[in-house]
Amino acid sequence: MKKLILWFLVLISFVALLLRFSDRAAEIFLGIKQTSGISVLSEPAQAVVFLNEKEAGTTPYEDKNLAAGDYVVKITKGKASWQGRVKLTPGTVTVINRDLAEDMASSAGEILTLNRGKGLTVISNPTGAAVEVDGKSYGSTPITVNVEIGQHTILVSHTNYLKRSIRADLPNNFNLTVSVNLALSEADLSTTITSVITVTPEVVVRQTPTGFLRVRDKASLNGKEIAQVKPGDTLILLEEQGAWDRIRLSDGTEGFVSSAYVEKKNP
Repeated sequence: MKKLILWFLVLISFVALLLRFSDRAAEIFLGIKQTSGISVLSEPAQAVVFLNEKEAGTTPYEDKNLAAGDYVVKITKGKASWQGRVKLTPGTVTVINRDLAEDMASSAGEILTLNRGKGLTVISNPTGAAVEVDGKSYGSTPITVNVEIGQHTILVSHTNYLKRSIRADLPNNFNLTVSVNLALSEADLSTTITSVITVTPEVVVRQTPTGFLRVRDKASLNGKEIAQVKPGDTLILLEEQGAWDRIRLSDGTEGFVSSAYVEKKNP
């Protein structure tokens, strides 16, 4: 009886080691195949998500029961869309966050993936972007840095592009790869013909699912909320930046709101 118990404990330990250190071995010897996950966020929300050309749902979208491997992901809302290829790693969730826009120059976002290893890897488009982690400068992309496990704030910046701030959690025994696309901060006005503005443009807040609209300090879902406005409120339009509008409130506060929830007010 003691021998039987001993062998049983040895078998349990062997199974635990397989699960802990070798996903491939667990699949071969035990028939256990780890699934992968994907989480897709977008601004504006309620964008349609396609996985390998098949409609999967709308943002915010999440599926944690997918087979590992390469996927073509497409996110579309009206005339704005984004498409890219991601690789899902067994036992992890890949996060895609996109600010959608009709023109690619105004589109921005990031993809967060985990692989066995350690540290933080940041790549960007355009390359050569400056990287700060928790307020400390580390150099320019592409770059891999050693940071402690836990939550970190990554700031990616480049001349003539809007900064991108990402909060992410680095688990133990994993490398976190952050692939960032930056949006141009402004158009080349020297080659753009515009009509003379005779009145100050304004926008009116539309109805929202929450009953209010957040005003953020930057043109990103990662931007800090600095105020809230209600449907029907009139805001001064300062600049249009793809999926975001830079506005001014009645008290002089300036910030960014989603262009999907405001409409231009007729003079």
